Amino acid sequence: MPNYKHIKLLIWVLLPLLSACTEPWNNPYSASQRFDNTLYSSFRDRPKHLDPARSYSSNEWTFIQSVYETPLQYHYLKRPYALIPGILQDMPQVYYYNNEGIKIDPKNKKDAAFSEYILQIKEGVMYQNHPAFVEHNLALSDDELGKINVLSDIAQTSTRELVASDFVHQIKRLANPLLHSPIFSLMAERIVGLSELNTTLVNEKHKGFIDLESYQLEGVKVLDKYSYSIKVKGIQEQFLYWLAMPFFTAVPPEVDRFYSQAGLIDKNIVLDWYPVGTGPFQLTVNNPNKEMILEKNPNFHDEYYPQSGQKSDIEHSLLVDQGKKLPFLNRVHFLLEKETTPYWNKFLQGYYDQSGISSDNFDQAIEVRKKGQTVLADRMRNKDIRLLTSDSASIYYTAFNMLDSVVGGYSESAKKLRQAISIAINEEESISIFRNGRGRAAHGPIPAGIFGYVDDYNPFVYERINGVVKRKDIAQAKTLLAQAGYENGIDPKTNKPLVLYFDTTATDADDQSNLDWTRKQFKKLNIQLVVRPSSYNRLQDKMSKGQTQLFGLGWNADYPDPENFLFLLYGKNSKVETGGENASNYQNSNYDVLFEKMKNMPNSIERQAVIDQMVTILREDAPWVWGFIPKSYGLYHEWLTNSKPHAMARNTLKYLRVNPQIRDEFRTKNNQIVWWPMALLVLIFVGLIYRFRNQ
Repeated sequence: MPNYKHIKLLIWVLLPLLSACTEPWNNPYSASQRFDNTLYSSFRDRPKHLDPARSYSSNEWTFIQSVYETPLQYHYLKRPYALIPGILQDMPQVYYYNNEGIKIDPKNKKDAAFSEYILQIKEGVMYQNHPAFVEHNLALSDDELGKINVLSDIAQTSTRELVASDFVHQIKRLANPLLHSPIFSLMAERIVGLSELNTTLVNEKHKGFIDLESYQLEGVKVLDKYSYSIKVKGIQEQFLYWLAMPFFTAVPPEVDRFYSQAGLIDKNIVLDWYPVGTGPFQLTVNNPNKEMILEKNPNFHDEYYPQSGQKSDIEHSLLVDQGKKLPFLNRVHFLLEKETTPYWNKFLQGYYDQSGISSDNFDQAIEVRKKGQTVLADRMRNKDIRLLTSDSASIYYTAFNMLDSVVGGYSESAKKLRQAISIAINEEESISIFRNGRGRAAHGPIPAGIFGYVDDYNPFVYERINGVVKRKDIAQAKTLLAQAGYENGIDPKTNKPLVLYFDTTATDADDQSNLDWTRKQFKKLNIQLVVRPSSYNRLQDKMSKGQTQLFGLGWNADYPDPENFLFLLYGKNSKVETGGENASNYQNSNYDVLFEKMKNMPNSIERQAVIDQMVTILREDAPWVWGFIPKSYGLYHEWLTNSKPHAMARNTLKYLRVNPQIRDEFRTKNNQIVWWPMALLVLIFVGLIYRFRNQ
């Protein structure tokens, strides 16, 4: 007879699994979050800086621009991109003055020696609750500091109203030598007195904390409780764009004083880790080894979803929430995901609300039809997943460190070495293999859609044959290499193949095929490429010290103007010399003169002519292998609404809405245990017992 004790045991084991079909069994979140009004996303690298004076990376700005508010912001729906008031009541008033300080007519502004921006902020805006707004916490005793390990250990918190002097204080912070703001050199050329303030503060930095309230900044003044002025040199056509960036948000003086306490600094309780703002969200969890959580700021002032947009926005249901109070989300939960495959699988299971499309997953998500047209695959549509595409105001490139003794410099041989490498790296092939055709090879630093872009070709890398533009063949690259002094790729100093070093943040398994391909591009020239993987933060450190040779980078436009791309190669922005964003440390006096002429010109035929000259210089000097300009593809579950890609803004979380009920139904439906194999195993087991017992 069968052993019924064994059968009963199997049934008792199987029953809980069968019951799991009523709810998701593999949910990475706690059961209490099942119906939360929460958006689920991820991050790959720990944000290095959350201090708005120090941060200049897109992965950091997602958090910063959710916590802080800027004077101006971009309209969420309108295209072309349009600036609107952020925390300001209205757009800034601008006045122009001559050298004698006499106001001049705006019609004659080209003759202005100075421009003055008058900014009036909204009244009644309150900060998030924070210990810095409790006077006692500004001078904690050693005993009190010893009991604090994280910010939340400080029980007493308060808030106060946002005032104009907070914005003035933050602008002073850009000149603080202890903060090393990446835009100081740029702003020192623009804001009256900023350079002089920095010179004064350099002599004070040995004291540690610098009380900026004790110092005046000539060009930035508090006019009254809710208004202030910024005086800049000459005409600064792009300055309004800067007012939509976190560098010009508000930081209260007491926050600086609070975070200056040594006992807090020792435990990394600093502004770089715990931001303080008036924005729609506050950062409540910062555990970069696991998760980061933004929660709705209970003190957030009234702000409303846009009332208008483009005609297509109605068709795409982007105006359903017009005029409703923001934000719609209670929480945004970011989980650490180092690799794309786990993220993709969790997205398909409904545990992430939106996703990009990696090359490995492209065929699952997209169908390519005649003439290269791409549409969403049926398997995605059947899950009610939407596809949104957008042109990217970005460029990805391989940079040469122009201070390096091998690939750097401005001699003819150095130029030809870089030009040879530029020909050898076949960007079209890379786009086809690794990006499924989502992008185009770049011929200069300006992407399509930005003024200054011209649809021509780089004659140092490409040639026109019978009316068709093609990349030069590898034989021409080898000729250039020989002219550079490396016949057949041999380094005359060693009589062995030239060895070059490439630093990259591409470190996971998914990146290996791309890195192998990159090595093969150099192998065409008999050059040995040594890949040095590192974290993003480590790469930043190496670049700042000039310890790189070649490295891969990308740049997302801060604002829709060519100056925001061309400044990446402006000599005074050298990463090593000034801490700026010229990571190549490229310096060409002719280029710099043209840049200074171009940067404040209005868009015109004259400005285009200057840009063309600049691009010609860059193409010959080849400080970058120009890389590619991507096209963005995004997938969105049906329960996530109000999604519209925005290449400029990073404060868009406040516009998004989720429907937790629809999400839960999807998760339950798509994460059932497949239990019939278990039942089959039980039957087989019972049959085997019965058979053996009756033999």
